[in-house]
Amino acid sequence: MTDTNLTERARMIKLAAFDVDGVMTDGTIYYNDQGSELKAFNILDGMGIKLLQKSGVKIAIITGRSSDVVSKRAKELNVDFLMQGREDKLVALTEIVKSLELSLKEVAYLGDDLPDLPAICAAGLGMTVPNGSGFVKKKADGVTKSSGGKGAVREFCELIMHAQGTLSQQLAEYL
Repeated sequence: MTDTNLTERARMIKLAAFDVDGVMTDGTIYYNDQGSELKAFNILDGMGIKLLQKSGVKIAIITGRSSDVVSKRAKELNVDFLMQGREDKLVALTEIVKSLELSLKEVAYLGDDLPDLPAICAAGLGMTVPNGSGFVKKKADGVTKSSGGKGAVREFCELIMHAQGTLSQQLAEYL
């Protein structure tokens, strides 16, 4: 898909949804000696989410795993929808879309592996990351340049804001 097609799709987005492991993180899961799960989140990605929210786009996190650390991160970012323990991501996404009275064409989804594929394919803009599954990369509308946990979320958010003409305004607030 060309950059022009991605931009056209991104113009319509009112909800951006993200997987966690492999997208918001690099996909590595750490456990300490007490068995607690640890994840590393990229601060640049978090700022991308905040900027996208300020531009008027709702944010959802949909993950197949359940983790207190993801709940904490979602709360820090004031995420509109957090759905954990959801193996069928398209069903979860559809529930959110219905609650907002949107169509799937107004949704952007960033995922990395097979459980994300139905949501990626159904979304108006469905993308993946370079560290994602090869099969998913073939089916997605596009692949970010940055890897999951290394700026992919920020890149995805900025793509949407650029297409909607809101990126310059969001950045200007910091000058």
